Amino acid sequence: MTSRYRSSNTSEGINSLTPRRRTVVKAAAATAVLAGPLAATLPARAADQAPAFLHGVASGDPLPDGILLWTRVTPVPEAIPGSGAGPDTEVSWVVARDKAFTTVVAKGSTTATAASDHTVKADIRGLQPGTDYWFRFSAGGTDSPAARTRTAPATDAAVAGLRFGVVSCANWEAGYFSPYRHLAARGDLDAWLHLGDYIYEYGTGEYGTRDKVVRPHAPAHEIVTLADYRIRHARYKTDPDLQALHATAPVVAIWDDHEFANDAWSGGAENHTEGAEGAWSARQAAAKQAYFEWMPVRPAIAGTTYRRLRFGKLADLSLLDLRSFRSQQVKVGNGEVDDPDRTLTGRAQLDWLKAGLKSSDTTWRLVGNSVMISPFAVGSLSADLLKPLAKLLGLPQEGLALNTDQWDGYTDDRREILAHLRTNAIRNTVFLTGDIHMAWANDVPVDAGTYPLSPSAATEFVVTSVTSDNLDDIVKVPEGTVSAVASPVIRAANRHVHWVDTDRHGFGVLDITAERAQMDFYVISDRAKRDATATWSRSYRTRSGTQKVERVYDPV
Repeated sequence: MTSRYRSSNTSEGINSLTPRRRTVVKAAAATAVLAGPLAATLPARAADQAPAFLHGVASGDPLPDGILLWTRVTPVPEAIPGSGAGPDTEVSWVVARDKAFTTVVAKGSTTATAASDHTVKADIRGLQPGTDYWFRFSAGGTDSPAARTRTAPATDAAVAGLRFGVVSCANWEAGYFSPYRHLAARGDLDAWLHLGDYIYEYGTGEYGTRDKVVRPHAPAHEIVTLADYRIRHARYKTDPDLQALHATAPVVAIWDDHEFANDAWSGGAENHTEGAEGAWSARQAAAKQAYFEWMPVRPAIAGTTYRRLRFGKLADLSLLDLRSFRSQQVKVGNGEVDDPDRTLTGRAQLDWLKAGLKSSDTTWRLVGNSVMISPFAVGSLSADLLKPLAKLLGLPQEGLALNTDQWDGYTDDRREILAHLRTNAIRNTVFLTGDIHMAWANDVPVDAGTYPLSPSAATEFVVTSVTSDNLDDIVKVPEGTVSAVASPVIRAANRHVHWVDTDRHGFGVLDITAERAQMDFYVISDRAKRDATATWSRSYRTRSGTQKVERVYDPV
């Protein structure tokens, strides 16, 4: 099989305004290609109650010699997610080099039990690097849908290019997951990154939907128990667009707060009432257990999601967990945001990140980062814009310019990592961020107050939400209305911000070569429509060695 990685002796004119295209048309063609519900292709329940694979299949965490495979089997109709019901069921898996499964390279079996909610994982090793594979599961004579995955390139491979889909913040009730469908239709992704808020914990109608619940959650109440979290994950996994993307490329995922509860920290959350909703420690443990059951993610250091993957000599990817170890968020204006005893990462994780960035021998150092690291000041926004902006970002209504749930609330951790990058001359660090429901292209300044006279230590691309409320949704005005007013003000108060779109939903595609890392931003036409189209919006890149962002006028 021909490798998808571009030949290492090819090059791309870095100064060209028309870089090699993966055309906008191809990216947008998903509407027709995958519009039909994938759920219709799942095995129907036979009269003899044969097992069924109702939640699709998925793969994740690609390694040069391996991949993690996932599915959930429903052995009998009553074995619904979270029920604890259903018999132990043998599930087999097979991996092949071709879609017809004529060249089988690995196979095996395991037992799905109620103890793991009948979810199954198979950590396959002994595969070839940089190679497409197909896989499927079987149980009781029923086969799952077949899916494509891909291993990472060899550790020492001279990889000419990589392409990752990038998404975050998918609120089921607010709309359909068409960004996933459009990414799946591309057919050119090495992997896709989910930067957090894969699910939301709220009850029906409790979280932003422009006062319109497009489709209700299950369970209808706020999720608190292990059964609740399992049911919510299961509901998400029935989405045909999400199933399509999982069946097309491996995912690399981290969690943020809504996989637990809003504004979670190590000892609690804004959206958790101790006692009335049980102990936070129990709720946190339940959320983590359900996450690792239902996601194709390997439990990493200290049972969290911080870990590191490598893609040849071109890039490594450090994935952060910014919820499990953080100090509680503080109010602004009292100086506590600068307290060196407070932490976002925890000491061990920060040391791990610093060591990894320093020792890296790849061209690019990517950091999967769930909350924005770039400093952000609101500036002098008018009252009618400041109030919804404050609501979205968790800012005080009086307008003090700080979001303490982001790195802005933990400035000593940020100072330490940025000083580390500068002191050790570590270049080409790119933070990939979600959470904020807006799209941003930022330099990451050492001193925002004196920038651009002072240096930039890294760059940051922030992707908007899949469906979760943007500013225009909160204000309930036509799309683009708020951004036209707010964006210039935000940029004037934050000179390291090259672009911000406060209003639209969509996804990103990160394209990397030795010369540059480029993020192509796409937007969808209407989150409330199942057949929403996708359109290229903007592209920004950072050239190797510059630590600065610049606009590009064509996607790749």
